Amino acid sequence: MSKRPNGKYKHLPKGLEIIYEDSAVIAVDKPPGMLTMGTEKEKERTAYFAVTDYVRKGCAKSQNRIFIVHRLDRETSGIVIFAKTEKAKFYLQDHWKDTRKKYLAVVHGRCDKQAGTITSYLAENKAYIVHSTSDREKGRLASTAYRVLKETRDFSLLEVDLLTGRKHQIRVHLAEIGNPIVGDRKYGKGKDGYKRLALHALSISFKHPVSGNECFFETKIPEYFTSLVTSSLPEG
Repeated sequence: MSKRPNGKYKHLPKGLEIIYEDSAVIAVDKPPGMLTMGTEKEKERTAYFAVTDYVRKGCAKSQNRIFIVHRLDRETSGIVIFAKTEKAKFYLQDHWKDTRKKYLAVVHGRCDKQAGTITSYLAENKAYIVHSTSDREKGRLASTAYRVLKETRDFSLLEVDLLTGRKHQIRVHLAEIGNPIVGDRKYGKGKDGYKRLALHALSISFKHPVSGNECFFETKIPEYFTSLVTSSLPEG
C-alpha cells in the first residue's frame, strides 16, 4: 500500500510533501530543519501546524484536525505519520512496537563491519545529552541494526533499521562505534563543515488502524546523500 496523492496542495510550506492520505492517516515527507511539533519558542513553523492548516484548507474555524503519532528530530528529514482521528492515533501508538522504520545515514569513515546490531542502555544527562550506560536502572534498552550500502574514501552510506525508538538513538549509537553521522554537531565531529544532518527516515510499515491492511510508505533518497557518497572516490 503506497499511494501518492495527485495534484498540488495548498497551505503547505516549501519542502513538506504529502505522500499518502486517507480518512484515518496522513503521511508526510518532512524536510530537515522543521520541527515535527511545537515548542514553547516555536509553535507555527512545524509539520503539525502545517498539516493542520492543510486539512482545514485555510479555515481556522474548521473542526478538522490531526493527531501526533510520533516525531522526528528537527534535523532529521523523512516520513512522519499523523492520525486524522483520536482512535487512529491510539491504535497506531498502541501498536508502535510492531512498526518497522528504516533510515538512511551517511557517516564519517568506514565501518569495521558491513552489517551489525548495536545494543546498549541509553540515558540522558542534565545537559540533555544522550549516552550509553551499562546501568539498566538508569538507561532504557535500545537496539539499532545497520548495513553498509556504499563506501567511499571519506564516508559510508548506511541503511539503518530502528529496532527500538529512543531519543537520538541512531545518532548516539553510530557515534559510539566511531562513525558519527555527517553534520551531527551534537554527537559528531562538531563543526565538520556540513550544514545538515545526513539522517533520513526512508520508509515505514504498519497495520492500518481501520482496515488492518499492511501499509508501506517510502520516500526518495535525498540528493544531498547521493552527492556526499559520490563526492569522493573509493579506495582501491
